[in-house]
Amino acid sequence: MIVSLIAAMDEKRGIGLRGSLPWHLSSDLKRFKSLTTGHHIVMGRKTYQSLGRPLPGRTTVIISRNNEYDVDGCLVAHSLEEALDIAKRNGEDEVFVIGGGEIFDQAVPFASRLYLTTVHAITGADVFFPKLRLEDWQRGASQFVPAGPKDDFDHTFTILTRTRAR
Repeated sequence: MIVSLIAAMDEKRGIGLRGSLPWHLSSDLKRFKSLTTGHHIVMGRKTYQSLGRPLPGRTTVIISRNNEYDVDGCLVAHSLEEALDIAKRNGEDEVFVIGGGEIFDQAVPFASRLYLTTVHAITGADVFFPKLRLEDWQRGASQFVPAGPKDDFDHTFTILTRTRAR
């Protein structure tokens, strides 16, 4: 099973601000939907609460330390390893880790692919994507996207693939 991270971050690695995204990028949301539909998505409880509902067409796995935490229409795991095991047991071929910062930090060692959107702005974010050892990753397809009418900023889509063993 491929473990993929999917994230949008600003030029200082910012990914969140006060419990939500610090931008609106319609083209990035469309890409996110296209890539993740039909797959398991793994996220922390705070990320789930910012979304407020399970995303249609995906199996949502929420990581929470609280053994009593339960959400209709979602699966709950108590660790990243348990969340990945759930996806694997369900026959997933590519699981997507979608955040937040703590979950991304835990998931980097397991990941073999990163779908990255670099937002060409500095947003004053208060949650950050972890620093990567870039020598462990190969940059693949990359596409610059100028801000359209429904995008706050220019951005670049990039796919990175791990080249060095974890």
